[in-house]
Amino acid sequence: MPLIDTHVHINFDSFQPDLDEVALAWRQAGVVHLIHSCVEPDEFVGIQAIADRFPEVSFAVGLHPLDMDKWDAPMPGRIKALAQSDERVVAIGEIGLDFYKAENREVQEVALWEQLQIAQALGLPVIIHCREAAESMVQLLKRFWQEVGPVRGVMHCWSGTPTETQWFLDLGFYISFSGIVTFKNAHQVKASAQMVPIERLLIETDCPFLSPVPKRKERRNQPAYVRYVADTVAQLRSTSPEVIAQQTTENACRLFGLSFSI
Repeated sequence: MPLIDTHVHINFDSFQPDLDEVALAWRQAGVVHLIHSCVEPDEFVGIQAIADRFPEVSFAVGLHPLDMDKWDAPMPGRIKALAQSDERVVAIGEIGLDFYKAENREVQEVALWEQLQIAQALGLPVIIHCREAAESMVQLLKRFWQEVGPVRGVMHCWSGTPTETQWFLDLGFYISFSGIVTFKNAHQVKASAQMVPIERLLIETDCPFLSPVPKRKERRNQPAYVRYVADTVAQLRSTSPEVIAQQTTENACRLFGLSFSI
């Protein structure tokens, strides 16, 4: 049962003591590929080193909306240059809007727009982080579509309502579900997981965050646990985990341009 975890942060310190054991666990769980997201470009060299150790890792580069203190005039050029520097870069991200506690909405929107331009110029998909900002996000994307043109991408770690989910489906985005979908009271996320067309569905851990049921007591999530996300999505959609694994793997290959055989 091949699985792709489309969003990991295994460069975080909590993985450094036992990353080889974590890799063995994901391989034993059937995880055949990982997409390593990037919070800010200073992580790039460390993520490259991880991909050097584990050939099943591809990665992204971008600036997270909660790191706008690092946004400056040279940043777009730096992100673009890094994206062009390594063929294992398969996306720009994670980028987006996070209005949960933000007082810098304008800067976030400028940074998102410029990073969308980079993705379009390079023909890369985007990995979108969107928290408490769905309406602003869809308005910005529609304006980008009209003024610049469309981009491909995924709404990662999605927790929106079915109505919000449809907004992004209408723009051609993939929707990725994390361990949140396994939580007992995540009703709107479960409803969204049921409605997304199977050819637009992705799964992820967002590790080390959001350990899924039945691993909630473990503070550190890990890529091997993406199979629990697949199991829950399968239950919600009244299908088998094998069907979800196969289709989400095909979807990830299509979106990120992965060429290995499934």
